[in-house]
Amino acid sequence: MKNFKKLIFTSVLSLSVSMFAINGESEAAGTHVVQPDESFYKIGVKYGLPVMAIKQANNQTSDMIYPGQSLNLPDSTVSAADKELMAQLVHAEAKGEPYAGKVAVATVILNRVDHAEFPNTIRDVIYQQSSSGSYAFTPVKTGSINQPADDEARKAVNEALAFRGQGNGSVYFYNPNTAVSQWIFSREVTVTIGNHRFAK
Repeated sequence: MKNFKKLIFTSVLSLSVSMFAINGESEAAGTHVVQPDESFYKIGVKYGLPVMAIKQANNQTSDMIYPGQSLNLPDSTVSAADKELMAQLVHAEAKGEPYAGKVAVATVILNRVDHAEFPNTIRDVIYQQSSSGSYAFTPVKTGSINQPADDEARKAVNEALAFRGQGNGSVYFYNPNTAVSQWIFSREVTVTIGNHRFAK
């Protein structure tokens, strides 16, 4: 009787795990089963992974995917701690700005990491100081970066990560109504979103 109960429990547990996998609620580490209406971009945003890296991990050059297809997910090159730090900066810098502006602020951070003239880690980019001791980002100076991020800022970070390696390479942003540096106005503007101009 004891062995029978153990067999029933094991069978129910196996069935539950299988049902979670079928429903996409629990999948093997490193894989994703494509759901209806998903795209590489939506999957990239969900996991905070660059679309180009997901395609490369699956030897795919086209955008075509189909429901039920199993995709290999590459290891993230960005830690959970770095994602959260980015989200805190986005929340502090772009509070009250449109969602697209929040994505653009996160993109600037990633573009700086990938740019030869800036530090090569997210943390070092965010906390970068000039030779005069001023910080690259005002929230670091004021301490508002230490406030918790909200879900929208976290989603914006994931979207920027999905978009990584694409776009027009903005490495600066500023509010033209409050900027005091004349130098920043000399930079080529790539896009204006809300109160921020983005430039390279």
